Amino acid sequence: MNLLGPAAIGVVIPARNESGRIDRCLAAVTASVAHLRRVAPAVDVKIVVVADRCTDHTVDLLAGWRDVRTVLSHAGRVGAARAAGVRSALAKWAADGVRPERSWIANTDADSVVPVHWLATHWAAAERGAGLLLGTVRPDPGELDDEVADRWYRRHQLTDGHLHVHGANLGVRADWYLAVGGFADVAGDEDVALAAAVSAAGGVVERTGAGPVVTSARLDGRAPAGLAGYLRQLSATPDTVVEGFPA
Repeated sequence: MNLLGPAAIGVVIPARNESGRIDRCLAAVTASVAHLRRVAPAVDVKIVVVADRCTDHTVDLLAGWRDVRTVLSHAGRVGAARAAGVRSALAKWAADGVRPERSWIANTDADSVVPVHWLATHWAAAERGAGLLLGTVRPDPGELDDEVADRWYRRHQLTDGHLHVHGANLGVRADWYLAVGGFADVAGDEDVALAAAVSAAGGVVERTGAGPVVTSARLDGRAPAGLAGYLRQLSATPDTVVEGFPA
């Protein structure tokens, strides 16, 4: 068990053409960082946004966030983008002498809004010795038809012990991340693959209903196998169980 807890937390956020949402995302993450610093003032926090094949004004907007590191990516795959963000954080910590077992990676998405206690939830899980934290998400109610929202909530647990995997709310200790090879260079389900690998390798997995993340309910998402595709299927097939989405 990692009794000392994390000395460093990296927040990794992939973004592709999110100029309409990135400021809201970062405002929420920044507020969560401020809250964490009241709870655990000694923890070093790095925010890394990976701008992946952006053709809008996302990168220009990122320049206005002084405490955010921007990594440019041309991969066009969310797995590669997440991995690039993790590499950036780990390289900085290695230069500072922070060991992987004292480092934690908290993942969310540029179209998502974390609650103020989100990072404190991740920090507490790491303090308890978790190797992997799987959190919940909620579709943005302002973007989702009420009927589709009802179908979504009937299919999802939002409590401790849930069975879901969401890249928009996933944390992993860096030594476990490295041990299983990190995020795969894939266009989708990189979060599911990482979670399965850490679990298979013997990492302690926590599944929490605390710190839920509100994420976009748009139907034209960036990742083919992501939430947008699932919501499209759910809209089209209301009376069936939609397959192909991370449990």
